[in-house]
Amino acid sequence: MKTDPQVVATFYKFVQLSDYIEKRENLLMYCQEQGIKGTILLAEEGINATISGPRQAIDALLFFLRSDSRLADLEHKESYAETPPFERMKVRLKKEIVTLGLPGIDAERKVGSYVQPKDWNTLITDPDVLVIDTRNQLEVKIGSFKRAENPHTESFREFPEYVRTHLDPNQHKKVALFCTGGIRCEKASSFLLQQGFHEVYHLRGGILKYLEEVPLEESLWQGECFVFDQRVAIDHSLAVGSYTACQACGHPISAEDKASACYQEHVCCPHCAMHKGED
Repeated sequence: MKTDPQVVATFYKFVQLSDYIEKRENLLMYCQEQGIKGTILLAEEGINATISGPRQAIDALLFFLRSDSRLADLEHKESYAETPPFERMKVRLKKEIVTLGLPGIDAERKVGSYVQPKDWNTLITDPDVLVIDTRNQLEVKIGSFKRAENPHTESFREFPEYVRTHLDPNQHKKVALFCTGGIRCEKASSFLLQQGFHEVYHLRGGILKYLEEVPLEESLWQGECFVFDQRVAIDHSLAVGSYTACQACGHPISAEDKASACYQEHVCCPHCAMHKGED
């Protein structure tokens, strides 16, 4: 018997949660009671999550979270999966809900200018605007926006060094940032403002909201969008994309990768074959 698709919900909010440690147990129990799976990160600076479950369960959790006045305006994004993309439910306590590794970055009070998805194309086609993908190299390779700069980072922690060595507030007057759901570019915009950049913009809701709201025929997105669950990547319609994960190293692999002589199903892919046997 065919089951209803799983709702995959992502959300985050930078907000002071001084009681984040106390919130963990009740939140975990509530999610488990509702049959929700995925990961929720809690920190003093806020909440960050990607979860999945039946429609009624996701709605119930969002209502439960928004009953806290600090999260009353919590925004979320949705996509769908035919099967559960997560195996279990985790609620983790962290120092940061997205790790930049720098003290003094206040993404709750000081961030760049939000740009709605419907206005994003106009901004990034302006030749005076430097467009930067704040995600890591693996994600950028799968898909990105036209004209976007690739910082060639392996993790978000490397982004500040990229800014210090490649960007200049006197030269780069207008900077536009984007990421998967909006959380990394929100924190990155706060860092850029701290570094003396004045016109800093970021895509509200990230790539996921852009794909949801901007028609394919108007889209400046190229490729697919990497997601942090078993779907691996999604296409412009938010459906499961063409990538799968290598069962040896977890790296996203394309049809081209599978055609490589270095690919052995369940054993290795072109990304990990060179390291096979080193241990």
